[in-house]
Amino acid sequence: MAQEDSFLDDIKWTEDGLVPAIAQDVKTGKILMMAWMNKESLRLTAEENIAVYWSRSRQQLWRKGESSGHTQKVHSIRLDCDADVVLLTVEQLGGIACHTGRQSCFYRELHDGKWVTTDKVLKDPKEIYS
Repeated sequence: MAQEDSFLDDIKWTEDGLVPAIAQDVKTGKILMMAWMNKESLRLTAEENIAVYWSRSRQQLWRKGESSGHTQKVHSIRLDCDADVVLLTVEQLGGIACHTGRQSCFYRELHDGKWVTTDKVLKDPKEIYS
């Protein structure tokens, strides 16, 4: 590991070598999504200023927007007080972070014991991933 990558040693990684990463819109402060990062994805994110995550289902690096075109330009990378969560402030290119075609993955809100969809679909996922 290069000297400039020593920041990775400050993180409390899970047993699987991962850390949760929250993406937040740099302009509005809205939480867009949560994904996982490993050391390589966080290093690449810091180098490229484009969000790179670790796909647990595919067991591979995942550059946000590689199939949808909705990439995340990273403005800052923060580490929480316990050093076990990363916060990315991003510019969400295309305005859609969620694979459902919504701006945010957090589009359901609890009302009277039921989840209510509060955010509309901006683009049909079939059009995004065709």
